[in-house]
Amino acid sequence: MENKDKIRVCVIGAGPSGMSVLYQFAKLRKIPNIVCYEKQSTWGGIWNYTWRTGLDDNNEPCHSSLYKDLWTNAPKEANLEFPDYTFEKHFGKPVPSYPPAAAVRDYLQGRWTNACSTDLKQFIQFNTIVRFVKFENDNFVVTIDDRKKNMTKQEVFSHVVICSGVFNYPNQPEVPDIIKFEGRVMHSHNFRNANEFKGQTVLVIGSHYSGEDIALHCLKYGAKHIYISWRTQPTGLKWPKGIEERPGVTRFDAKNAYFKDGSRTAIDAVIFCTGFRNHFPYLDTNLRIGEDTSLYPDGLYKATLFLNGGNNKLFYIGAQDQLYSFNYFDCIASWVCKYILGELADEPKSGEKMKRDVTKWTSRVSTIASLKDVADFQTDLLAEICSSSGYDKSILKAVSLFVDWIRHREEDISDFRRHQFRSMYTGSLAPTQKPYMTIFDDSLETFLKC
Repeated sequence: MENKDKIRVCVIGAGPSGMSVLYQFAKLRKIPNIVCYEKQSTWGGIWNYTWRTGLDDNNEPCHSSLYKDLWTNAPKEANLEFPDYTFEKHFGKPVPSYPPAAAVRDYLQGRWTNACSTDLKQFIQFNTIVRFVKFENDNFVVTIDDRKKNMTKQEVFSHVVICSGVFNYPNQPEVPDIIKFEGRVMHSHNFRNANEFKGQTVLVIGSHYSGEDIALHCLKYGAKHIYISWRTQPTGLKWPKGIEERPGVTRFDAKNAYFKDGSRTAIDAVIFCTGFRNHFPYLDTNLRIGEDTSLYPDGLYKATLFLNGGNNKLFYIGAQDQLYSFNYFDCIASWVCKYILGELADEPKSGEKMKRDVTKWTSRVSTIASLKDVADFQTDLLAEICSSSGYDKSILKAVSLFVDWIRHREEDISDFRRHQFRSMYTGSLAPTQKPYMTIFDDSLETFLKC
């Protein structure tokens, strides 16, 4: 076991992943010297709504992609609820399965305060931007910009945990002649209010979750018509009137989009829903994972420990595509904290064994062909991490909830949120709520009246 007094941990980001690291260390009651740097003025990461796009109030790239009136697109019982702090415990009663963003943030903050006997904010340095991280002399040298004190300095750490997320650097492919288009062009990262597109014909490029949700959101708030352009294959979903799919965009002119099937259509706006990049510009190049997003980034043992630099003392949490999310981050964080403190009975393994383990998972990714495969993959991965770290295996029951969720989406993509799920931890069935397409108030107060 490494001497606790020699351990100094840097956590970058106080969103759900970074807060799970602090929470899990506090739960072990063996908190090392730890500092969490957060560029925003509060915790919560992408769950902090802002009207700003482009640059934030510190003239830094705006972190959050959260838009007004966002509701979760997967049931909270499957990917948001923590085993040790349920939604029912937080709100004092069962609440619907698909909460708005305000309720999610309130729940997170409740866990970080009510469920933890340690004041986690004491470890967080807000309004602090990490400028550069390098590894030398078996330690990490972290350059930070403290905006409150208006000073830049370097700090030395034994370990670094990257928790800054992957939803802040948009992936924006080039489309021929888009410069000729005279309408609005934006990426979903800068999407804030669907009312902007009322009465307009909108082209959504990208048919994954954000594309689906923004298309429905625009229709809900009065868009005239939405076209969803897919790259590899159509979604196969049953869209409501007002939304239709087209194959990939080939080019633009001033008013029209042209598609691979030879069709064209006049449009008013283009929204790129083409995902994000695993971009960590503050890391020395030899400490970075690849920029392409994946269910299992290559070089990460247990989906977290970076093997290609940093002498097994650099970790990533939340840097992969997910179905599980909060409970996924939390499970991995529990493993990371115990690994750092030397409290895992079967770790560390030899470098060769760890690389073989990585290959096992990355090879399996190539065989995934459906959402059910994704759910099974992440469930099996979490089962392995739970077995090593001792994290509550109840979270693995979520796989059956995901199966139901997949079916509900296929049955009616515009109304799948009406379904009720039962908490895996309390046994309580979520109450019903109004149809999503008729809800125009995303406030916490209105949600709790359900």
